[in-house]
Amino acid sequence: MEDDIDGKLLCQYSDHPALLQAQQPFDRILSSPPISAKNDDAANKGNMDQADDLLLVSSGDKSTLSLAFSDGEYVVGEFLKGMEDANRFLPSDNSFIKGHQMNQMFIRSKRKHLEEEVGRTSKIMMTTTEVPEETGIHEMLDDMMTGGDEALIRDMEKLRTAMSNKEEKKKRRKGSSKVTRDMVDLSTLLIRCAQAVDRSNYLIGGELLNQIKQHASTTGDAMQRLAQCFSKGLQARLMGTGKQLRNLLIADRPSAMEFLKAYNLYMSACYFNKVAHIFSALTIAQVMKGKSRLHIVGYGIHGAFQWAGLIRWLAKREGGPPLGMKITTICCSHPESFPVQWIEEQGYRLSKYASELGLPFVFEVVTAEREKVCIQNLNVDADEVLVVSDLFNLSTLKDESIFFDSPNPRDTVLSNIKKMRPNVFIQSVLNCSNGSCFLSRFRQKLFYYSALFDMLDAIVPRESEPRSVLEQELLGRYVLNAIACEGIDLAQHPEKYRQWQSRNQRAGLRQLPLRPVVVNVLKDKVKKHHHKDLLLSEEGQWLLQGWKGRVLFAHSTWVVEDGSSE
Repeated sequence: MEDDIDGKLLCQYSDHPALLQAQQPFDRILSSPPISAKNDDAANKGNMDQADDLLLVSSGDKSTLSLAFSDGEYVVGEFLKGMEDANRFLPSDNSFIKGHQMNQMFIRSKRKHLEEEVGRTSKIMMTTTEVPEETGIHEMLDDMMTGGDEALIRDMEKLRTAMSNKEEKKKRRKGSSKVTRDMVDLSTLLIRCAQAVDRSNYLIGGELLNQIKQHASTTGDAMQRLAQCFSKGLQARLMGTGKQLRNLLIADRPSAMEFLKAYNLYMSACYFNKVAHIFSALTIAQVMKGKSRLHIVGYGIHGAFQWAGLIRWLAKREGGPPLGMKITTICCSHPESFPVQWIEEQGYRLSKYASELGLPFVFEVVTAEREKVCIQNLNVDADEVLVVSDLFNLSTLKDESIFFDSPNPRDTVLSNIKKMRPNVFIQSVLNCSNGSCFLSRFRQKLFYYSALFDMLDAIVPRESEPRSVLEQELLGRYVLNAIACEGIDLAQHPEKYRQWQSRNQRAGLRQLPLRPVVVNVLKDKVKKHHHKDLLLSEEGQWLLQGWKGRVLFAHSTWVVEDGSSE
């Protein structure tokens, strides 16, 4: 990281007459008596802003400490007196003070960086309040919804052809180039930087971050692209701007067209989400045999892409379509994260598609905290087949309550699902963990996203613009959030599938065995149309997906423990 030029000048010219004159107002603040509690809020705020700008500076053996606050009053005199006594015990070379000075210089640079980011956030929010509708967005949505599996397979074939042509060109150039590159272990550098950040060692952390940035790239190989994402998270954590950058990312989203192209690329290249969709559709087809009404309760907002294929199958199923289909979407009441327009758009498109196919269809939205939604909120009819579906959404629930006397949000949701007594609960989870501390979480995310980025590098050409949006904007947001934020600001709290298995069983749910016909259909599709290193296997009645042996996603089905299964 670049050093702050103001901090350098303060340390180098701390006894300059002009600087001493500028410090006089602050000296008066330090020597003033405590502020009366009767002062109005505006005066208190002004004084706190002034005090917040003070920086630790040193001249010889003398030092001045920035203000400390306690209950709205300045507590300075006794603290400074104690510092004078403590200085007698410090080494004569002032190494401790110099080290603390450097950290304080870094803290000041954090403040400057934070103000710049907040300013940028405001500008972005002002410019994105009204965005004109992009040309072709509706047509692309319709194509993605109605194209089905065949369209994704065609796109995968195009990617395979593009990669083959790239390999041919690479072979022709092989041997002609004599350019050598220094080999750098970016993974080790990232972990060492995270260790320095965790110890609040700003100097070493900044130096390592500079080395990482020199080799990171948005257009390089998988590790260079991943390092670009992780370096942003480490920088935000070093600068203490994680929460502000989270708000910035909410305001500075990719355009709708960029998102759809990146999402379509992800669906075509890796097949992870498509396997989840087919797994759900085939499971529902089984429980709908001989039934005439279906009600799907889905956690999350990405229903349009998930259920379009099921609507098409139900409308054309042998024996005629159902008498009715209803989808109830449960989403959080956070409009900045889940725009109402996006949910309404999905409902409109699904309804229109079902109407064109002659299938009676109802789309409803429950906007509330997921742990507060229960059977009474869902308008379930007695003759409906009830299916509860979670496509990676419960991983965003906190893994523990912020109140000691409140139940775990995940256990609460699972308990509510049990009370719904669905015909089947279909669960898809991210096979990752946040661990018990920052370093543990950092390593888990590094291993997890290394596999994803390596997969994209093997399947998608590096010059692909949608790939860059997918990596840096969509996946990169989760990386930045996981590294830069803590506590309630963390967006994801994933658990390994074995942990979910134990949690579900404690909640009174019973796991159903995988149906061999479903597993065989999916294995056949992956083997026939997708990369040989994509993993699709089964273990403990979980359908597992991953890359080169690393399990990234897992899918399973459940019923209430004392309920019957078909």
